[in-house]
Amino acid sequence: MKITMAQLNPVVGDLAGNRAAAASAYEAAAKAGSDLVVLPELFLTGYPPRDLLERPWFVKAAGAAAEALVRLTAAHPGTGLLFGAPRPARRAGAGKPLYNAAVLAGDGRVLLEQPKSLLPAYDVFDETRYFAPAPEIRTVAFKGEVLGITVCEDAWNDPALWPKGRLYGLDPVGVLAGKGATVLVNISASPFHAGKEETRFGLIRGHARRHGRPFVFVNQVGANDELVFDGRSFAFDGAGEPVAVGAAFREDVLTVDTGRPGTPGLFVPLARIASVREALVLGLRDYMRKCGFGRAVVGLSGGIDSAVTCCLAAEAVGPRNVLAVTMPMPFSSPGSVADSRELAARLGVSCLEVPIAAVYEAYLAALGPHLAWRPADTAEENIQARIRGNILMAFSNKLGCLVLSTGNKSELAVGYCTLYGDMSGGLAVLSDVPKTMVYELAAFINAAGRSEIIPRTILDKPPSAELRPGQLDTDSLPPYPILDAILREYVEELRSVDEIAALGFEADVVRRVAGLVDRNEYKRAQAAPGIKVTAKAFGVGRRMPIASRVRLA
Repeated sequence: MKITMAQLNPVVGDLAGNRAAAASAYEAAAKAGSDLVVLPELFLTGYPPRDLLERPWFVKAAGAAAEALVRLTAAHPGTGLLFGAPRPARRAGAGKPLYNAAVLAGDGRVLLEQPKSLLPAYDVFDETRYFAPAPEIRTVAFKGEVLGITVCEDAWNDPALWPKGRLYGLDPVGVLAGKGATVLVNISASPFHAGKEETRFGLIRGHARRHGRPFVFVNQVGANDELVFDGRSFAFDGAGEPVAVGAAFREDVLTVDTGRPGTPGLFVPLARIASVREALVLGLRDYMRKCGFGRAVVGLSGGIDSAVTCCLAAEAVGPRNVLAVTMPMPFSSPGSVADSRELAARLGVSCLEVPIAAVYEAYLAALGPHLAWRPADTAEENIQARIRGNILMAFSNKLGCLVLSTGNKSELAVGYCTLYGDMSGGLAVLSDVPKTMVYELAAFINAAGRSEIIPRTILDKPPSAELRPGQLDTDSLPPYPILDAILREYVEELRSVDEIAALGFEADVVRRVAGLVDRNEYKRAQAAPGIKVTAKAFGVGRRMPIASRVRLA
């Protein structure tokens, strides 16, 4: 059987646009003689549609779009179409009203609607909020084969992935193989994090080998809000060797023959830091495109975070569509403006200088009669950050640019950032990138270019907010290699303070870092959305109470 894997980039809520993209891919593949065209999970609505699924008019419109695609297959009787869409659930007066379904259409009619059986409700997923699980798992005869169709999570109940115990008691892939499926198909919207493409490859390969069946896996590509989908669709032969591998981080349409043997070594995963860079660029580009922004504005401080953010923005939307603004203060280092201008020149982005000393003095004069009796502290430091945030927002309002905040995950974790100051912005590009990884990204960006892009002076200077004379990040925080290692254990691995200390870290340092993380939930609740690139990001996938009393243990 010739199967076309249409790894496409939907826009959430754009039913007409997504339907048109599906129709275009289908008609092209049908004319080329494909037997079946496969699109990703919930492709018609885009994934994740979230509470759009609670709006009756939207669900009705999605149903009409699905029916239009089914009718389209009447014009190409030799070619089927498999796509993801929300479908009405069969319920006897109770339960969720929708299925997350795979719809197989051919000859102008629905041949099978297979709802998703396993509904994830962890990390960034919340599918039990909207969907009912499949009441049954069925195969379908099609073009001389028996198809076993699953939807994303249905393929993820592998014991090797759940060392603490599987989340589900059901293995839909195994059920389909037991019912005689000769070709296994999975439609997915599987979000990216560093290292996940290798996990996916091993997972689907394992199914193909275990059951001795060809397996076709089609994943969404593109970015929607915080989530990036890296594509990397796969087709395997019955021995688990790859027949085809989809592109990473871009649309790709591949036609494979399920009877063809695979090629060992066909899959070559991207290097970890290269994949993170690709994810950030795609996440930024799609966020701007899908939200209607053509330009971005970045505050350049002369530090590494803003430099990397500016580089990513220039790559995502082009240097002409990036405005850099440097806003020096008397506490700024001598190289902050010069380094910022040099970076902008190397990137080819416009750079404006807006000194803020006079504005800062005006603030102090206005507040002096009320606060001058108390010694200067972080209040005065934060005023500077908030002035800069307001200036960037003024450029945003006047020019229609999206403000990109530049803080990293390490800072956001411990609250080393200023609400309504450096946290101002529409997208926090590096909010899931630890500081040590920011340095890796900078080195990778420089190594990938024809010449050094980020000036060596930026890479070599000690990190500093430059809000008081001689200030360094290490005045307030442990060295970043230590901080990031502790944060990884506390935030991503969910270890307790005692467990982390037992790994060899100083107990007092661990307790202090954990306390900072917990006390700064209120800041993160007000942060701009960020791009998820690690296994556990701040944002929709981490839901912690703000007003709480938790004993660190």
